Amino acid sequence: TELASEPVPPVKVLGGHPSAWQIILWPFSHLLLSPCRPTCRVWMAMLLLGTCLLYCARVTVPICAVALSAHFGWDKKQSGVVLSSFFWGYCLTQIIGGHISDQIGGEKVLLLSASAWGFLTVITPLLTHISSAHLVFMTCSRFLMGLLQGVYFPSLASLLSQRVRESERAFTYSTVGTGSQFGTLVIGGAGSLLLDWYGWESVFYFSGLLTLLWVYCTCKYLLTEKELTIPIEYLTRGLSMSKQSKVPWKQLFTKAPIWAVIIAQLSTSSTFFTLLSWLPTFFKETFPESKGWVFNVVPWLVAIPTSLFSGFLSDHLINQGYKTITVRKFMQVIGSGVSSIFALCLGQTSSFCKAIVFASASVGLQTFNHSGISVNVQDLAPSCAGLLFGKDSSGLGAVLERFICVYLAGYLIETTGSWTSVFNLVAAVNSIGLCAFLVFGEAQRVDTDSAYIDL
Repeated sequence: TELASEPVPPVKVLGGHPSAWQIILWPFSHLLLSPCRPTCRVWMAMLLLGTCLLYCARVTVPICAVALSAHFGWDKKQSGVVLSSFFWGYCLTQIIGGHISDQIGGEKVLLLSASAWGFLTVITPLLTHISSAHLVFMTCSRFLMGLLQGVYFPSLASLLSQRVRESERAFTYSTVGTGSQFGTLVIGGAGSLLLDWYGWESVFYFSGLLTLLWVYCTCKYLLTEKELTIPIEYLTRGLSMSKQSKVPWKQLFTKAPIWAVIIAQLSTSSTFFTLLSWLPTFFKETFPESKGWVFNVVPWLVAIPTSLFSGFLSDHLINQGYKTITVRKFMQVIGSGVSSIFALCLGQTSSFCKAIVFASASVGLQTFNHSGISVNVQDLAPSCAGLLFGKDSSGLGAVLERFICVYLAGYLIETTGSWTSVFNLVAAVNSIGLCAFLVFGEAQRVDTDSAYIDL
C-alpha cells in the first residue's frame, strides 16, 4: 500500500459540535487507505467490526465448551485438546499473512480469510451430525479456524504501522483492538442466551452468518470490482521472500529488544487465550447457579473502556514528553503485572460477586498490553511490522507455549481438581514476559528500510 501523500482533512463537524460517533472515530481520520474509496472513518469502523466478528467466531467453542463436553462425553483433557488445537493452525499463517500485507496491503487478505472462517463456523454443526468421530472433527475444525484467523492481526499491524504516527499508534491500535473485547462481549451475551434457548448449534450459526454478512456488505459497498481482483503477479510477489530484502533479518534478530518483545508477546497472548478459553468453564462449574450472560459479558464489557483509556493515556504521556519506552514499560507493568495479581485473587475466592470483579479487573487490565508490547513492534520495525508481528506470534515456541498453556490448564484441572493452579500458571507466564521486556525492551527503531516515511 502507498502512503498518503496529502494531508488528511480534519473531521467535518455539523452544527459546530462533534457527535459521539465522530469523537469515537476521530483517531482514524488520518488513515487514508486510498483516495478512491469511502471515507477513512468508514474503513476504520469496518476494521473494528471485523475484529469484533473475528472474536465472535473464535470464542464460540469456549462459550459452548460445557455443552459440547456434555453432548459428546468429553473430559477436561479432551476439551483441552479441542480448545488448544486452534493455536497449532493460528501460528502457521501469521508470517505469510504479515509478509503479504507488507507487500500488497491487507484488505483482500482480511476479507478472504473472513469469508472462509465464517463459512467454516456455519457448517460446523452440520458436519458434526455426519461424522461419528466428534473429537477428531472438532479438533481439525479448530485447527483450520486457527489457520484462517492467523493472518488478521499481522495484516492489521502492517496496515497501522504504515499509516499512524508514533504518538498516535497506541490509541489507534487500542481502539481497533477493542473489537476483540466487544466481540467476546457480543458472543458472550447473545451466545449464552442462544445456548440456553436453542442449543449450542445456534451459537455457531449466529457467529458465522454475521461474519458472512459483514464480508458481503464490505465487498458490495466499500470495494469496487477492480479492487476485489487479485492479479497473479501481485500474489506471487507477496508470497516470495526476496533475498534482496532491505531488512537484514539476521542482524535484526540479534537485537535484544526484538527478543524481549517476542518473549513478552508470547507470554501475554498465551495467558490471554488461556483465560479466554477457560473462564466460561470456571464460572459454570464453580458457580453453577450463575447466569452465563453475566460472567460471559461483564469482564469484556469492562475491557472496552480500559482498552480505550490505556491508548489515550499512553499517547498523552508521550505527547507530554515522557520517553516512549518508559511509557511502553509502564503500560506493560499494568497489563501483565497488575492483571496477574487479580488473576491470583480469582483463584482464591468463593464469592461469585468477587469472582466477577477479579475476572473483570484481570481481563480489563490486560488490554494495557495494546499500548505496551503490541505497539512496541511498530516502534522497533515499522517497515516490516506485519512480518515481525507474525514472527512474534508464530513459530514452534509460540505454538508450544499457547498449546501448553491452554492444554496444561485442562490437565491441571482434571488432575488436581483445583482452579487455583490455572491462575498460578497465568501469573507465572505473565511474569516471565514482563521481566524480559522490563530488562531488555527498547523503543528505538532497529530496522533499516529508509523507504518508510513516518507521518
